[in-house]
Amino acid sequence: MKEVRRYLMIGAHPDDADIRFGGTAIKLAKAGHVVKFVSFCNGDCGHFSMEKNMLAARRRLESEAAKEVFGISAYEVLDHHDCEAVPSLENRREIIRVIREFQPDVVLTHRLCDYHADHRAVSQLVLDASYMVQVPMFCPEYPILPQAPVFAYVYDDFSDPRMIRKDAVVPIDDVMEQKCRALDCQKSQFYEWLAFELGYWGKVDFNAMPWEERYAYLLKHWGSRYSKAADYARTELCARLGAKAGNAVQYAEIFEHCPYGGRKMPSHEEFAMLFEV
Repeated sequence: MKEVRRYLMIGAHPDDADIRFGGTAIKLAKAGHVVKFVSFCNGDCGHFSMEKNMLAARRRLESEAAKEVFGISAYEVLDHHDCEAVPSLENRREIIRVIREFQPDVVLTHRLCDYHADHRAVSQLVLDASYMVQVPMFCPEYPILPQAPVFAYVYDDFSDPRMIRKDAVVPIDDVMEQKCRALDCQKSQFYEWLAFELGYWGKVDFNAMPWEERYAYLLKHWGSRYSKAADYARTELCARLGAKAGNAVQYAEIFEHCPYGGRKMPSHEEFAMLFEV
C-alpha cells in the first residue's frame, strides 16, 4: 500500500504558499498526498486603497478559490494583521496548535533571510516551534505528534547570507498552467496590488484580458523566478533526469532541508524523496 504523506506550508500571507509551493503541491495532491496551506496574516494590507476588513474577507474567498484549483485539502488564513507579524510567545503557541492539529510529515516555510518582515517573523515562529512541537508540557491541550515532522524552506533567490541549498528540486512544467490558474484566483494581488507595484494599474484592464494574456503576464512576473530556479538547479536536474530531459525543464521549485525539529534527521536522499512525485 502506498504511503500517504501530509504536507503543511506555513506562509506569511495569502498567496505566499501559492507562489512558492504551488506547483509541487499540485503534484503531491494528484499523487494522493494531503496538502494544507496556512497564511499567518490575513492579507489586510495587500492593496493600495481597499478597506482592510473588506480586503481580508476578500482574500479569504480568493484563497478558498485557489485551494480548489490546487486540489489541496485545506487553505487556512489566520487572523493576524499584515505587517504586524512578530515571533511572540502567543503566536508561537498558535503555530504549535496549527502543526499539532494537522499532524504533518513535512512543514515548509520561508527562510529567515527575506525582504519582508512578516516572512522573517513567520520563519522564526516556525523554527521556534520545530523542536517545541514535540515537548508534551508545552501547549499540553494539543497532544504532541506520533513522530516529529521534517522541516524545510521554500525557494527564494536571496544571496545574503547565501543562496538556498538545492536539497530537493521538483520540475513543474507539467503543472505550470494549473499553478497560474490558481494564482489567477488571487485577483486582488496579481491584478491589483502587485500590478500597482509593477506599474500596470490604470494602464491594463485585466478583467477584459483573455486567459492566454493573463497567463503570459503571470509567467512573465512570477513564472520567471521559477525559470531562474530551474537554471540554478540545472546540474541537479540533469543528474536526476538525464541531460536531455534535465536541460528541457523550464520551471522548477527548490526546497532546503531545515536541520531543526526531530532528533532523527533524514539523509539527503530521504529528504529529496519526500518531494518525489
